[in-house]
Amino acid sequence: MTRVATRLSTAPAVTTLPAEDLERARSFYEEKLGLETEVRDDMPEGVFVRAGKGSQIFLYQRGRATAENTALTFEVDDLEGTVAELRMHGVELEEYDFPGLKTVNGMLTRGADRAAWFKDSEGNILCAHETLAT
Repeated sequence: MTRVATRLSTAPAVTTLPAEDLERARSFYEEKLGLETEVRDDMPEGVFVRAGKGSQIFLYQRGRATAENTALTFEVDDLEGTVAELRMHGVELEEYDFPGLKTVNGMLTRGADRAAWFKDSEGNILCAHETLAT
């Protein structure tokens, strides 16, 4: 397989997530995750959320999230510290027990990967992921 070079290979990516209640979602991302939000005059139907290294999340008004998969992953350097902060701010971690995927105390460790999943105020599944040094 040959990878082609395009402008997308160096472009920042923005994810878009549904929010049943934009104010509730904005409060969650600010107060629980500590992220900066912005309502822009040119996009009044949504809220922009700024995350690390120039990444963004666009929350838009829509019915309750129905996806059963991870919608967004935050790459972190310290999963245990991140989990402690999330819990300190009232975020509950998801517990999973599927073939090949079992969390213990809210966290999965598999090889060099560690992860924890949680839902935002709108039901979107988010993940904090750490790759351990090998």
